[in-house]
Amino acid sequence: MAKGIKIAITGGAGFIGSALCEKLVGEGHTVVCLDNFLNGELGNLRSLLHRNNFKLVVGDIRDYDLLERNLRDVEVVIHLAAQIHVDRSIIEPRLTYDINVMGTLNLLELARRFDTRRFIYASSSEIYGSANYAPMNEAHPLCAPHLYGATKAAADRLCFAYMQTYGTDVCIMRPFNTFGPRQKDSGYGGAISIFVKRALAGRPPIIYGDGSQTRDYTYVNDMVRAFDLILNYDKPLREPLNFGTGREVRILDLANQIVSLCNAQTKPVHVEGRPGEVRRLVADYTKAKQILGWEPKYSLDQGLREFVAWYANFKSEQWEKPG
Repeated sequence: MAKGIKIAITGGAGFIGSALCEKLVGEGHTVVCLDNFLNGELGNLRSLLHRNNFKLVVGDIRDYDLLERNLRDVEVVIHLAAQIHVDRSIIEPRLTYDINVMGTLNLLELARRFDTRRFIYASSSEIYGSANYAPMNEAHPLCAPHLYGATKAAADRLCFAYMQTYGTDVCIMRPFNTFGPRQKDSGYGGAISIFVKRALAGRPPIIYGDGSQTRDYTYVNDMVRAFDLILNYDKPLREPLNFGTGREVRILDLANQIVSLCNAQTKPVHVEGRPGEVRRLVADYTKAKQILGWEPKYSLDQGLREFVAWYANFKSEQWEKPG
């Protein structure tokens, strides 16, 4: 992909989106960041707000007119915006559907109308449901047991249908669990950030169920590199690609590892399991390695150490602010 192109990033104020915005702005691209701040934070973008090649649009992907005004001359769309939380999807299924499915449809239709050069969609490993076999490749059945996964699967298949029907250059990424700096640590935040928050405060991590459920965690720097490789790939990608580490970790073991890294004198506490929770996720990223040359560079331990150090410093800066 040539330097100095115009790129729209939906959900650009989230922890992955803001890291991607920083990288692309730094490389000389013009970036239009669209976010409604349902999940994102303005503070994540503070290093970019003064840059001439960065534009922040506060808005929602459900607003077709807003998208039409801001995407007309964009060459690439990177679609990260979503209602991303399983618990919230159970409580607010219609909101989750409207954002994840109808919002994606809006973006795809405009990409088709404007003949956007490339549309990169961040799908999710949650569309697979619990592993029928491991590691899980892209041919694994889509059996999401909860509303969030179902809506992401619907949007994933919409992307595929636009590629097949209209010839839109759509690249479908299926990231497994991503973590890193700026990930939210409250409400519907990620497990790692919430565990770190509690451990550094001397409070026990809370485990839903027995903790034997597994996940595959990828550090945000590796995920940003995956987006960059797809952005610069010189041919259409006609098939979805998994991005994960291939390393399976039990949630209970993860919590204990974080407690140890934070030097906390506490132990995880177990509460009742959540309905529809996926029991096992672990990636087979062979295709991403073969096609793009991508593989994770960060081990879980290295990523956790960097995240704990960042989080402790970030919180100390907050505490030192007057008022």
